Amino acid sequence: MTLKKTGRLWRGDNFDDLAEYIRFFKAGGYPVSVVVEPRCGECDGLAFRVDIDEEDATRRACLTCGGEEFAVAVGYAFFDEGEVRWISVGLRCLMDGALGVYADTKIDYSPSRHLLAQA
Repeated sequence: MTLKKTGRLWRGDNFDDLAEYIRFFKAGGYPVSVVVEPRCGECDGLAFRVDIDEEDATRRACLTCGGEEFAVAVGYAFFDEGEVRWISVGLRCLMDGALGVYADTKIDYSPSRHLLAQA
């Protein structure tokens, strides 16, 4: 499926749709060069509970059953020298396919490439 808009919400069916949505969103107005699909390090799962605090700190917890389940994609915009400039965290609801970017964070320190491995 390709992205579609129903009412105020964008919707998609899979990771590719969520990745396309993050690229369209543009992290801090910058082109997103890399989008990764986080996986649970223990079970290789793709469904998470996502917590975002008031300072845009984002944490994910693997779900084994129930609750609000989301597929996650993390988009990265880079400086010319390859350091991370901006990170956007997109979610796709596994119940209805609704898409959104729920954290959009400027990275103002270097080195920052290690952040790719933390998705």
